[in-house]
Amino acid sequence: MDHKNLRLYPRNYIRYKFFNSLFLGLSVGSIFTIYSPLKPSVYSIGGIFLAISMLFIAKLYTKIMNIEYFYKISIFIELVIFILILYFLFMPYGYMTALLVYTGYQITFIFGSYLVRAETLIGKKRQMFTFFDTAKQYGYLVGLGGSFLFYKVLESLFNISVNTQKVYNLHFLLIICQTVILYYLIKSFKKETT
Repeated sequence: MDHKNLRLYPRNYIRYKFFNSLFLGLSVGSIFTIYSPLKPSVYSIGGIFLAISMLFIAKLYTKIMNIEYFYKISIFIELVIFILILYFLFMPYGYMTALLVYTGYQITFIFGSYLVRAETLIGKKRQMFTFFDTAKQYGYLVGLGGSFLFYKVLESLFNISVNTQKVYNLHFLLIICQTVILYYLIKSFKKETT
């Protein structure tokens, strides 16, 4: 796609921001359980890898700071998360699963600063950022509340008290949420015909 012809559709992007933050709110507590088999040294190595990779991405800003790369990188990140969820659901939980999930999330974090900066370029009006950030905060709050209720329902109605089992069940909600995220992200960008 030629980035000069790619256009952002704010209404769908606002929905994307809501569901993206909803996912974060739902999943934030599960990470501590998933990462529990990892040794502290893994976080040090991961942090070094993350910092070096972010430096590399920053060097590419002059090339990738446009709507086309923003779209492609956003899709890549959401697909990585989608694959991580599927892996977690279908593979046995243990050290390797924890390491792969951690590595996958680190890969997505590499682009964090880039996405924030590029988003300011693709938003045409300042008021859009109010809508983007409001949707983001609402999504996060709903996700946090939703995960709390989900865990309480598992405990009280289904007598599930083991954290790993709770987190596994949560991933069925996360795969649905991630599918909606991908849908709205794709719908947020369209090529204009001239």
